[in-house]
Parts: sequence; structure tokens; C-alpha cells
Amino acid sequence: MKKYIKELIILFIQLLVFYILPLSAGPTDGMGLVVLIILATFILSIILGIISKEKIKYLYPIIISILFIPSVFIYYNESALIHSIWYLVISIIGLFIGIIVKKIIK
Repeated sequence: MKKYIKELIILFIQLLVFYILPLSAGPTDGMGLVVLIILATFILSIILGIISKEKIKYLYPIIISILFIPSVFIYYNESALIHSIWYLVISIIGLFIGIIVKKIIK
């Protein structure tokens, strides 16, 4: 468990983005919130791709898209379920950008 501490910290930050950030949004801030969450997911995925040496990082996009689903029913309506696909795609792209940056730095 100790060897996955970096991954768990990033996953915890992502959970805060999904579940705490929408509490600060007003009723008209919906689209801005979606863009902010997508941007945060992209940046966290890049960071995970750079700092993680474990193979579990490849499960991160799937975990993120699954963790978003309960927030749909808490903060949004069922029409926001499509965003879980966006988070999957964005986190895959960010993860691979992070891996490429890590290889360039080495």
C-alpha cells in the first residue's frame, strides 16, 4: 500500500474536485464548472503520468470515470452521465502526455 501513496494522493485530490468543487458553484456556473473539472482531471492525469512508476496508473482513467458517476446523481441529473466518458478520454490523453513528458525528461 505504501508504494501506491502518490497515486492515492492524486486520486484523493480528484475526489475533492468531483465532490467538493460543485458545492461552490452557483446555479448559473454549470458550464464553467464542467470546464474546470475537465481541466483539473487533465492536469492531474499528466502529473500522475509523470510521477508514477507503478503499472496501476493505467487503471486511473477507468477509476476516474467510475468515481464521477455517483456525483452525477448528487449534483447533476442523468443527462450528465455522458461526462464520465469525457473524463475517461481526457484522463487517458493526460496520462499518455505525462508518460511522454517523463520519457523526454529521462
